Parts: sequence; structure tokens; C-alpha cells
Amino acid sequence: MATEITNYQCPNCTGPMHFDGASGKLKCDFCESIFDTAEIEAMYKEKEEKSVEAFEKAETKEWIDEGMHAYNCPSCGADLICDETTAATSCPYCGNPSIVPGQMAGALRPDLIIPFKLDKEKAKASLRQHYNNKFFLPKSFSEGNHIEEVKGVYVPFWLFDCTASGEAWFEAGKVVKDNLNKKVTDIYDAVRGGEVSFEKIPTDASIQMPDDMMDSIEPYDYNEITEFSTVYMPGFMADKFDVTQDESIERFSDRAKNTLVDMLTDECKADYDDVTKKHEEIEIKDVKCRYAMLPVWMLSTKWENQNFLFAMNGQTGAFVGDLPCDKKKRMITGILSFIISLIVVSIVGAWFEFEFYIDLIGAGIITALIISHFNNQLKSVAKAKMAKEYVKKETFECSKRRDNFLRQEVEYYDND
Repeated sequence: MATEITNYQCPNCTGPMHFDGASGKLKCDFCESIFDTAEIEAMYKEKEEKSVEAFEKAETKEWIDEGMHAYNCPSCGADLICDETTAATSCPYCGNPSIVPGQMAGALRPDLIIPFKLDKEKAKASLRQHYNNKFFLPKSFSEGNHIEEVKGVYVPFWLFDCTASGEAWFEAGKVVKDNLNKKVTDIYDAVRGGEVSFEKIPTDASIQMPDDMMDSIEPYDYNEITEFSTVYMPGFMADKFDVTQDESIERFSDRAKNTLVDMLTDECKADYDDVTKKHEEIEIKDVKCRYAMLPVWMLSTKWENQNFLFAMNGQTGAFVGDLPCDKKKRMITGILSFIISLIVVSIVGAWFEFEFYIDLIGAGIITALIISHFNNQLKSVAKAKMAKEYVKKETFECSKRRDNFLRQEVEYYDND
């Protein structure tokens, strides 16, 4: 089992090494020696090839439970308990980073990788900063909860290239007359059609990772993406994909379709004063896919017997994670907001001679907006619906415009 594992050990002192994102080099945890990635890659090339061969030849793995494997650490001989997708981990006894090259060989080998750029301390500091200026966040949460775990993970992603093509139908209105007496609007059946191309729309390929959380830490800077090598992985965890390309098609294609529809809608809005989308017919074509490993810091905290999960983009520092709400503070804020709003609205209403029920409605709307604002401060995780960051430059073309007059609508103003 040890032959299926590769340990990255310092050539000077045999201590464990990790990839240092700040320098882009490998650094020894003990003697702090620094090595170029190319140097270590060449040094471990033969050993890695033998590990892949041993992994592929093994007819059976040592199973300790359903979906779990047992390997032996080549450095100290300790058992490494891993699930069936584990590609990189660390020995809990000697600390040496352990790579399972067979999990990333052949068809399983990623094409691309973005190395970690930010370290664990940055992730912890970002978590503390994430608590700032959240009015409804319980004070005891920010002061009393503690970090249970912080781990750097290379998350498997599919990066999709594609072209979205099709049409969208709208009911569009153009105001042709608007004066003190009436407003006249011409209503049209408008069609806009075209296509746009996308490059590297990311879709995480790990069942364990929450899809909406992975969406929320986008985008990555693809200028720093490079050819995959296991030399970037020491000191971090990694899993091979367990969500296939076919299983990811709906997620990325929905984003591409929504983006094209939004762009066609903007084209229609440029010609009309009011636009309502009725339906669309969009197809996805020219699909290409690459397999990549992208860096993510995962943090978990515990508060009042509840677990909270946070994620940070290991390259850009984008940080997300939903927070709990102080319900008592929210209730008091709602009551005070309503009372103050009602007083203000009543003063304004008296000037314009509004009915009291209008004052109540106005105060209710203002209160709802205030509560919604503070609630939204606690929410930072959301499923991605668009893919605008991945549109290839100068590929959008609105090639179809058709406008048919339907009717004219007249709205009369009450000037009494």
C-alpha cells in the first residue's frame, strides 16, 4: 500500500514540505528550505510514475468500511484512512503530505490547475472580517464561536467552453405621447435573436462541496491557470471528481442560456420604454470541457450546537458563508422602524391629505425594506444564474430583430 502513495519530503532534512502560494515554491516545514517546483517535480517524477503503476496494478484495495481505503504512509508506516475519491492528504502522525498519484493519472488526470495564492492565516482573518458590520449578527456568535477546522482543498472543477444561440420573445412598449392629460403607448411583439460564446464556465465536480458556495466564490483569475502538476498539492487536500461532465451539463448550460437571454433583453430595452419577456428558445452548441483543480479554503465553526460552513477562494480571497440572525434584535428593530416610519409618513401624509391606511402601508413598506437590508447582510451564498464573467470578448451578436405592432394603450391622468 505504501508504493501507491507519494510523500514530498525535503531533500535537505526529509521534513514535510508544502506549496507556498506567496512565493510559488515548495517550502520545508522544518528547516524552511525553499525549492523551485520544477526541481521537485523532476526529483519525484520517477517515484510518482511507480506509484501510478502500483495503483493501477493493485487488483484490490484494503477496504476498512464502505467507500473507505487504507494506505500506508511511506515515511512512518502509519495507516492513512481515505475515502475512495481522496487524491491528496497529509499523514496525521508524521505530517508528511501524501499524494495518491493513481487518482490523478490517465483519464483522471486534470488538465489545469490554479495554485493556492493565499494561506490559512488569510482565511482566518477573512472570517473575522466577514463578521464586521452585520447588524443582526448575534454578538455572542462573533465573540464566542470558535473555528473547528480550516483546510485548503483543491476542488475538482469542469471548465466548459460553449456557444449559446437562439431567440427571445418580448412584449415591448414605446411611449409615443405623455402629457398632462394622457399617456399613449404603442405595444409591439418584439423578437431578438443572436449568439454568444463562453470560455471556462466553472462547475464544481465534487459531491461534498455545496454547489451554491462554490458558485459564490467565483470568479477565478484564469491568467494564473497553468498545466496540472501534483507538485502544487503538498500541504493541501484534494479529491478526484465524483460528478461527471454529463451530470454537470444542466448547471453550466442554464447559466449560458440565462446570460444570452439577458443580453437579448438589453438589446430590446435599448429600443423600448417597457419590456416584458414572454419566452425564449436557446440551444447550447460547440461544447468543450477541461478538467481542473481550483483552490478553496474551507472553514467550519460551531455555535450553540450548530455548525456553520464558510469558503474562501484560495486565489482571489473572495469569502462567503451565511450567518445566524439575532431574532430578538430583528423584532425590536422591526417595531422601532415601524413606529418611526409611521410618524414620518403620517406627517408627510397630512400635508398631502392621505388616508391613514396609506400611511400604514407606507410605514410597513419602509420597515420591510429596512429588515430586508439587514437580513441580506447575513446572506452571501447564492446559486449562480449567469455566466457574464466568462463571455468571450466580441462574440455577442444580435443578428435578428423583428417587431410587429400589436395595439395601442391609452392611460388617462386624473388632474383633479
